[in-house]
Amino acid sequence: MKEQSAATGPLRGVRVIEFAGIGPGPFASMLLSDMGADVVSIARPGQGKRDVRDFVNRGRRVIELDLKSAAHIEQALDLIAAADVLIEGFRPQVMERLGLGPDVVLKRNPRLVYGRMTGWGQEGPLSQAAGHDINYIAITGALDSFRSGSGETVSPLNLVGDYGGGALYLVVGVLAAVIEARTSGKGQVVDAAMCDGVSSMLTMFHSLRATGRWTEQPRTNLLDGGAPFYRTYECKDGGFMAIGALEPQFYAELRQLAGLDEECYDAQMNRAEWPKVQEKMAALFKTKTRDEWAKILEGSDACAAAVLGLFDAPKHPHLAARQTFVTADGYVQPAPAPRFSRTPSAIQGSPAVTPVDAADILAQWSETPAAQAF
Repeated sequence: MKEQSAATGPLRGVRVIEFAGIGPGPFASMLLSDMGADVVSIARPGQGKRDVRDFVNRGRRVIELDLKSAAHIEQALDLIAAADVLIEGFRPQVMERLGLGPDVVLKRNPRLVYGRMTGWGQEGPLSQAAGHDINYIAITGALDSFRSGSGETVSPLNLVGDYGGGALYLVVGVLAAVIEARTSGKGQVVDAAMCDGVSSMLTMFHSLRATGRWTEQPRTNLLDGGAPFYRTYECKDGGFMAIGALEPQFYAELRQLAGLDEECYDAQMNRAEWPKVQEKMAALFKTKTRDEWAKILEGSDACAAAVLGLFDAPKHPHLAARQTFVTADGYVQPAPAPRFSRTPSAIQGSPAVTPVDAADILAQWSETPAAQAF
């Protein structure tokens, strides 16, 4: 693990206490760590040692505390008092019952940004119910928009709820509150709920619905696979190509390179013709392999790309050239993102670290008062 003095990134010096969990909370903490924050993860006794392949938990120091112990709660409070940010992902009122709720910790550290990550939010009829990504995106309308040709909903991994509407909104909220605290001297609670974040992400689609450009019928819309020029096609070898030629000039480029010469292709936005055009394009793409189509279309303004699997993605020439993936601890994993020109982010350390003593972290932090950390 890097010494914090050697950390790089625009958040260098920002101190984060993370209560260990699963899903969006750890991912948000990974992003903050990659950007240089000093993240200390509080794990349950015996659970502080992580697998080196658990990339999401990279870049932390770890301490083990029994949150049922009054002495360990006091240690946690001491750490929180010296931190800039707290991130927790428990159900509402769990932190309050532990004696670590916002009312308690903000009295000890008025500048603290208290980040709360849940699926349903801190209040509401479902706030105390269990759930996972698929449940949170179900009530927002997002899951209904991911349908196969037969109408069956298709889960988009846990990217939409956990990471898109959850972790990324939590990070945005935390950083906004950190910036505000620099001028006001006051922290606040950031209530990041996945159902809120996903609903926010759907703003454009609510706009399309309001203007009559989005229907409830699956696979009939511009971006849900209904448009023949914005969907995937199976190729001769069973591989797939992704086509995204939305704009007229890009559609024209696709037509020219793929040989879409027939009259039926002329009226790009004629929805009545979409099923016929889609059928003809499906037959065409099956005449060549995925790589043959990629050679013809990739890199052009036809907005086309080969559909790669997770194992093939790091080898794509574009991602390789940008070093989008790096090797750390002997394993290929995604590099930090986004990129900064002057204060580059970096993987700050391995997930597999030996838990340290809370007193050691407090001693180090006491050398630099929190007010000077950012």
